[in-house]
Amino acid sequence: MIGPSDVVRREDRLRELEMAVTRKLDGLLQGDHQGLVPGGGTEPAESRVYAPGDDVRRMDWNLTARTAVPHVRTTIADRELETWLVVDGSASLDFGTAACEKRDLALAAAAAFTFLTVRGGAPGGSGGSPGMVVPPRSGRAAALALLRRLEQRGRAAGGPSTTLAEALRRIRLTAKRRGLVVLITDLIDESPWPRELRALSLRHELVVVEVRDPRESSLPAVGLLMLVDPETGQRVEVQTSNPAVRARFAEAAAARHAEHGRLVQGTGAAHLVLSTDRDWLFDIVRFVVARRRRR
Repeated sequence: MIGPSDVVRREDRLRELEMAVTRKLDGLLQGDHQGLVPGGGTEPAESRVYAPGDDVRRMDWNLTARTAVPHVRTTIADRELETWLVVDGSASLDFGTAACEKRDLALAAAAAFTFLTVRGGAPGGSGGSPGMVVPPRSGRAAALALLRRLEQRGRAAGGPSTTLAEALRRIRLTAKRRGLVVLITDLIDESPWPRELRALSLRHELVVVEVRDPRESSLPAVGLLMLVDPETGQRVEVQTSNPAVRARFAEAAAARHAEHGRLVQGTGAAHLVLSTDRDWLFDIVRFVVARRRRR
């Protein structure tokens, strides 16, 4: 049962996330770095006659050649583009050995991208395991309501009721307008999610936020250790004092992470890796600044 004190703690947690995100953005995303997507818009609209002060990078050279009069392309403002969050809620996220669990890191990433898009005037939406879909709504109040629903989700009792592929397919069929889709997950999923991401990339801009924990990459030398698969409940004893065992574990983890990177890159999505032992907000800000500079 959730009491009043739990509600207060949750509200305080969301306010702390909002303050952390907006304070860091105000300090590091000024000047040319105005947000996750270009402020002038990216959705093509019509063209008009060039006027002094227009950005020459938006020149419509085909129309200019046909009419012999300089024209520029206009775009629909990014604040009118929908943003969808697909947040993994499977049992494998209920794990963490550093500053937080992966589920906490997923919520923090969702908050960061939500406030990034709200800051630019973009609506926010969410869909993901285990099947929750929230229609996009604009404004800070809607953003906080969305994050409350994510924060209040209980821990997974077993395997996910909705795979990543199913969640992405649901968003593909629901999100009719061009927009931004942010998938937040640990990518521990055997469904054909790369295929669904590629299908989404035909219309939407994609960001995959992969959340990790350092113990998924290396084992500590602590003797006999019982490992439990949170998705299946399968248990296995591992002798971590054996250097060869730790080396094989690290090699397998490195190969898995490299495969994840290859699969994400093949879908055309941007790939952001967050870890429970790192400053997640710094990594997100660095990611956004790098994307702005590339544009």
